[in-house]
Amino acid sequence: MATTSIWAVKGWLGKVVIYAENPDKTENPAYYEMQGMTARQAQGLSDVIDYAAQSRKTGLSNEHAKIMRHFVSGINCQAETARDEMLTVKSRHSKTEGVVAYHGYQSFAPGEATPEIAHEIGVKLAERLWGDKYQVIVATHLDKAHHLHNHFVLNNVSMTDGKKYYRSKQDYYNMQKESDALCREYGLSVIEEPGRAQTRHYAEWLAGVKGEPTYHSMIKADVDAAIRQSMTERQFWDNLKKMGYHMKFGQDITLRPEGRDRGLKLKRNFGEDYTIEAIRRRILAQSRPERQRSALDRNAAHGAGREARFKGTFHTVRKVTGLRALYFYYLYRMGVLPKKREPSPKRVYFLFREDIRFVQRISQETRLLVKHGIDTAEQLNAHKESVTVHMAALCGQRKSLRHKSRSITDTDKLAAVKSEIAALSEQIGELRREVRLCENIETRSGVMRDKIRRASEDKKSKNREVREHEPFRRRR
Repeated sequence: MATTSIWAVKGWLGKVVIYAENPDKTENPAYYEMQGMTARQAQGLSDVIDYAAQSRKTGLSNEHAKIMRHFVSGINCQAETARDEMLTVKSRHSKTEGVVAYHGYQSFAPGEATPEIAHEIGVKLAERLWGDKYQVIVATHLDKAHHLHNHFVLNNVSMTDGKKYYRSKQDYYNMQKESDALCREYGLSVIEEPGRAQTRHYAEWLAGVKGEPTYHSMIKADVDAAIRQSMTERQFWDNLKKMGYHMKFGQDITLRPEGRDRGLKLKRNFGEDYTIEAIRRRILAQSRPERQRSALDRNAAHGAGREARFKGTFHTVRKVTGLRALYFYYLYRMGVLPKKREPSPKRVYFLFREDIRFVQRISQETRLLVKHGIDTAEQLNAHKESVTVHMAALCGQRKSLRHKSRSITDTDKLAAVKSEIAALSEQIGELRREVRLCENIETRSGVMRDKIRRASEDKKSKNREVREHEPFRRRR
């Protein structure tokens, strides 16, 4: 049994190629065993690779056949130079903007396939689907025991006629159909009546892989929390309203968080457990609702308390303004500041909660603003320019040292120069990251202001609605 999917990738082509060809995921230990590994060295190999190394189990007819170093193959391109070859095709047809590639996967059931068989099936699938017109990388990932899966990186510009590939729904199901046919050829199981799953954007998928919160995962978590906190269906809908959701009912339940223009269908995205009937059953199966306990409640229960002393007066505290104030306020609205605060979903606007995945980057940008006392766009540009000038000077020094090192024959002197070059490279890397932070602040600050404005408008609209309906409530 193998499941498949494919989606568009925008941005940097190298990112998806590097991910697919990652040596840590595609390396074949059997290759090194053939190069003269001792029995002791071979003991560390995982069970799935040990299994794959035995030709009688992998189905390889020739025991002396060449064993691949990495499970990476190129269709109409060389795996080692695939990125450059793909960019050449794009440049030749002047199609370098927008979608840069399509990223697909083919995942096999645990224990059904060996790495060799999985990779062979992946190569054949790529050849059948795209081999006549497109360049493709096929990489089999072995890093998770008993979870073999192929990754496909498809150049979306044809090498034959320059036409762009567009994944239609029919293409998506053709991919599954051909995959099933290959699984039958190799004696693997097949899902006879596969359901239609909702595809995800690459960024959404990648965030899920990294364990970061996503738009889908946050809504799913909120629905699950609302179910756990409810004893009746009406309580469930009330809890979702308190969290800031708008509901629409039809064949499927659509939830739209505040700040979003479009909603999300529960059954389509999360499966049969999120139909109205399934939600009712889950609510009725509970003996009591889950109670949310605040940090204050927990501290009181454990007898915890803290005493703090302050020097000076609040009147002498300097007020923070500009970009620093914007970042502090935004972190507060995200529920990150203060650290002891544990915000409930109903207090945190959804657009702010959605940015939790970027909290590390936002924190780094905040530290930069605070460290250098940057409050205005002019100060930010000035700091960025000074860092850029310093970085250019260090690059000049490093270039000079590299040129000098070519003529040094003394081993100790050469080692000292190389150490100095390494130190300069580290400094240049730090400065380059600082320039990137400045560029991110320029972009993100505008987005932050827009989200704060939208949150304020939604709050005013809600308050206006409450005031308009208040007279009718009093008559009841």
